[in-house]
Amino acid sequence: MRNPHPHRSRGFTLVEMAIVLAVIGLIIGAIAIAKDVQRNAEYQKIANKFVYQWKQAYDQYYQRTGAVLGDCQQAPTYMVNGSETTIGGVNACQRPGGQATAGIPENFTNTGLKICEGQGYAPNTVGGGDANLATQTLRTLMTRAGVRLPPGRGEAHEDRYLYEDSNGNATELQVCFQWNAPGTASGAGNVMVLRGLTPDLARFLDQVIDGKADSREGRFRIQGRAAHATATDANAPGTQWEANNTIASGIQTPDVATGPANPGAATATGRQFDEDRVALLTAHWIMDQ
Repeated sequence: MRNPHPHRSRGFTLVEMAIVLAVIGLIIGAIAIAKDVQRNAEYQKIANKFVYQWKQAYDQYYQRTGAVLGDCQQAPTYMVNGSETTIGGVNACQRPGGQATAGIPENFTNTGLKICEGQGYAPNTVGGGDANLATQTLRTLMTRAGVRLPPGRGEAHEDRYLYEDSNGNATELQVCFQWNAPGTASGAGNVMVLRGLTPDLARFLDQVIDGKADSREGRFRIQGRAAHATATDANAPGTQWEANNTIASGIQTPDVATGPANPGAATATGRQFDEDRVALLTAHWIMDQ
């Protein structure tokens, strides 16, 4: 006997399709949120385990020695690496009493050399405004004063920290210290120098350190920013960390993004492939002493 109700194949209804698409959207959204949460957690780890610990090490050096990093204890200049400076033609640490020259920063020479670990990096290799390298080394000064160093990348690499940029490329942070002359747009006085920051990480640290992601105001600023030149600029609004997440210059072949970062052009030029290295910035954190 023939079946009066033969089996017929049926497709998905609109309701079922809508449910499937909604579930897929939820999964994709959860993955995107998880990546943001993971990145924020990594940034917070960098701030707590590396940047703030180096700030604490700098403060501990001052408390133990009574002088800022690399300065003269017997005749302090209050400038990082002050013991390599000269005044009145003699070494700052050995200057005689009754000297005719006032002991203010403008009268010292050989100032502004950055104290890094080992070879550090040469001037103007990361970007405009890179200082020359001091003879004194960071690890030697800290350990001589009995200051415990942050773990960093490991023994003898405490000044470095490895993380992933927003495109998944390995990126290294490096910390140095230097003194900036009055009028320096990135902040006058003693500063911590952080090179190897992605724009995203720089904004995060700026917000954490001084509560506003402004690259030329507050205690955390970009290196190499031009100073406001006119009187009307005195209280003008600041400037964003404008570089985007792409290498800005130096596309030497069709397939490889290399060369120095150019933050000023990164918003308009440069390749923007997901696999490219992100433009890296250098920042100065103004120290308390």
